[in-house]
Amino acid sequence: MRLRGIVTAGAFAAALLGSGAYLSTGKAATPAPGKRVQVTGEVIETWCSVSAIMYAYGTAHHQCAAWCTAGGIPVGLKDKDGAYYMILKIEEEDSNVANPRLAHFLSHDVTVDGDLIERDGVKYLLVTKVTDDKGVVNMTHDVNGIVPFGN
Repeated sequence: MRLRGIVTAGAFAAALLGSGAYLSTGKAATPAPGKRVQVTGEVIETWCSVSAIMYAYGTAHHQCAAWCTAGGIPVGLKDKDGAYYMILKIEEEDSNVANPRLAHFLSHDVTVDGDLIERDGVKYLLVTKVTDDKGVVNMTHDVNGIVPFGN
């Protein structure tokens, strides 16, 4: 996806993984097979979470996360140990990365089954099934106010 001459990070990642990037040798790179995993954590939007531009998660950041996701920022998952995973696909959906269905899960604590692909220190998830959705459990308004406005 191209926005006014800028390629979004999600579109770049999808193109890189989906189309077979060419190495300097001219040969198409073959994506490594994914490792089957089950991951539990909070569904996040990746811009504010990874850049730390916003300082909250859960309910305090939910509205901001919704705005970013609607604007095309990819959705990810942050596990209990603080590891980040970029979600490239969810279940049988045809669209990926900025999939509107993923916005439904923002701020939810979920467990997913899927394939993990790691490249250059980045963890990508191809989610085959959301096995558990506890909804929003990280109630952080009292601590952080409503981000981006804060207390």
